[in-house]
Amino acid sequence: MEVRADTYLWAIRMYKSRTLASEAIKNGKVKCESENFKPSHLVKVGETYTLNISTQKKIVKVIDLLDKRLSFEGAKKYYEDLSPPPIPSDKMPSVFYVPNIKRDKGLGRPTKKDRRDIDAFDY
Repeated sequence: MEVRADTYLWAIRMYKSRTLASEAIKNGKVKCESENFKPSHLVKVGETYTLNISTQKKIVKVIDLLDKRLSFEGAKKYYEDLSPPPIPSDKMPSVFYVPNIKRDKGLGRPTKKDRRDIDAFDY
């Protein structure tokens, strides 16, 4: 059996559609053995693919070929995930959450003056 790379990555549920998989390959976000390749590349058992999906880096080794999309549990049998564990990031808390302003519980919604004071508070 011969399977295209974009079809394989879609079938093992790395991308939601074949089009997204194809675009990622064309844009160089997917590497085969550290090399760029075309979406029509034929997948071989034993190849290793490195995927950059948003902020995640996934490393996938082909165990068996698959051309039909299966459930997540079924698709896991066709690849081996060699990805490093995710690194916890030291992100700042959300800009929408202001931990410095405290309101006592039970006071209800802020009044107009409270709102002006909150808005005037310099972050």
